[in-house]
Amino acid sequence: MTDPVRTIAERVRTRVLREGIDLGADGTAARRFADEEVRRYSERALAGAHAQLADESGTARDVVAAITGYGPLQPFFDDPSVEEIWINAPTRVFVARDGVGELTPVVLSDREVRELVERMLQHSGRRVDLSSPFVDASLPDGSRLHVVIPDVTRAHWAVNIRKFRRSIRSLSQLVELGSLTRQAAEFLRMSVLVGANILVSGATHTGKTTMLNALMSAARTGDRVVTVEETFELDLDVRDLVSMQCRQPSLEGTGEITLRRLIKEALRMRPDRLIVGEVREAESLDLLIALNSGVPGMCTIHANTARDALTKLCTLPLLAGRNIDASFVVPTVASCIDLVVHLGMDRDGGRHVAEVGATSGATVDGVVELEPIFTRRSGQLVPTGALPPRREKYDAVGLDPAIVLARDAA
Repeated sequence: MTDPVRTIAERVRTRVLREGIDLGADGTAARRFADEEVRRYSERALAGAHAQLADESGTARDVVAAITGYGPLQPFFDDPSVEEIWINAPTRVFVARDGVGELTPVVLSDREVRELVERMLQHSGRRVDLSSPFVDASLPDGSRLHVVIPDVTRAHWAVNIRKFRRSIRSLSQLVELGSLTRQAAEFLRMSVLVGANILVSGATHTGKTTMLNALMSAARTGDRVVTVEETFELDLDVRDLVSMQCRQPSLEGTGEITLRRLIKEALRMRPDRLIVGEVREAESLDLLIALNSGVPGMCTIHANTARDALTKLCTLPLLAGRNIDASFVVPTVASCIDLVVHLGMDRDGGRHVAEVGATSGATVDGVVELEPIFTRRSGQLVPTGALPPRREKYDAVGLDPAIVLARDAA
């Protein structure tokens, strides 16, 4: 932020406080005040009080961003090609476009970084301080904010903002982007329609949340859907929808609401489908119990392959307590999870479906059997010729996956 912008922004803030203006209620007040203060600044510059402004309109825009937006970061929020923003240090501000990171010329101060974070957290009511040096929060536009502060970090606040993108809302759009073939999309659409339990796996930034949004576009119109997440990220186009997120403990250490609690509460809300944004720890046990009770569901998990995803889902529930062991968890995973959709990323940042596998319901030597339905060969997602080993859910609604999987097989 330049000195003129900083000076004018402070004058605007002073006027707002003095006149008691609610900038949230009056959408034009910030711009009006900025234009007036820029004009006054320019008039004083003509009198020789300070240097003239090179771009009055641009300065006013920067002042508005500093007052109501995210200051020097606002242009990146406004740029649809930017999908992620992160700050390693005040002089190390990065953005990602199409999965590729780049260092920006933006230079901040430690104070500006803290002020930006505080402004971002105002909407969520969450906090970050020495007693709670990590925070996850949703921004008003749906973007996800993650912050870590010293002394967990070495010297500076580490800020990561994953922008919310509404552009991809269906499997058809993924087909158009080349992330998925039409044949695979039709198979997944059919699987969602019959109520298959789907595990979406992949590394960070491979588009797992986007895939959940796209999959749910194929759900029945009348389904009542309940979603639970650490912080709000999902943006489902569903008529009957309840979305819940976790809550941090208060300064007194009370009031925390965990993902495990949310999954249990979701089952009391008559869901036709349960969507868990991501499983990382013991909440995976509660998810399996929910799926085992007959509620169709989906969730995401970090993993390197589809088989690794199942192995991880068999391991995480063991964190729930000593009375939980593999003899219960592994068969439950085998019986509950129907499909694994594994995502990958190219070196140039392109995201794609790398594999779609179906479980057989059986285990061999403590490992859940997985039958590949689609695999990626020579950069193309192709059918293996195999059919889902379990056809009961498809048969129950009169749909035959063999028709879709046989298409173009020759």
